[in-house]
Amino acid sequence: MAEPQARKPGSSSWQWGRTAQTQRALLDAARDVFTRQGFAEASIADVVERAGSSVGSLYHHFGGKSELFLALWQEHQLAYEEAASAAVAAARQAGVTDPAELFAAGARAYLEGSWQRRDLAMMFSAGDGPPGFEVMKRHRGHEWVRQNDALLRLPDTSLDRLYAAVLTSLIAEGSREVAAARTKVQAAQIIDAVIEYASRVMAAGPARP
Repeated sequence: MAEPQARKPGSSSWQWGRTAQTQRALLDAARDVFTRQGFAEASIADVVERAGSSVGSLYHHFGGKSELFLALWQEHQLAYEEAASAAVAAARQAGVTDPAELFAAGARAYLEGSWQRRDLAMMFSAGDGPPGFEVMKRHRGHEWVRQNDALLRLPDTSLDRLYAAVLTSLIAEGSREVAAARTKVQAAQIIDAVIEYASRVMAAGPARP
């Protein structure tokens, strides 16, 4: 069996590897700096020093401090979505068909992600971000409600949308409490409590005045 050839400088695969490595180093450094200092107090110089990179490289790959912050947030949101989707898919594969149980499976995975990435969860809920970030968060929240509405197989009525919004808000508030927990045991207790509260709401179902 032939030995794999090393990627040579100048090749497209080598360039892509270098680009990905540089972006990863900048994102990891930004996570460390932003979560310790906050977005407003952090400087580009702090980030590039932590990454072992340069100001020019940061601007080339991300465009600036705000864009780097938003890239971290998007990566954080994607991790939530992937974990929740995988949990729902696993539940379906195990034979679960009840929408409430599927919602609970996805919600638990989401909440567990808040503990696993608690530094980011706390930072993004602190209100310290670039201009327009709060608007992006609200838009993402509306999309999350729509996704939960579809998962719960609800009719498209104002009362059903409100029901999905209440459940979504419960998970969002719970995620902040999970991230703020002092220990993993405490975080697990909060997750169990949030799922229990959500189960009680879903047992009652949407209001039908």
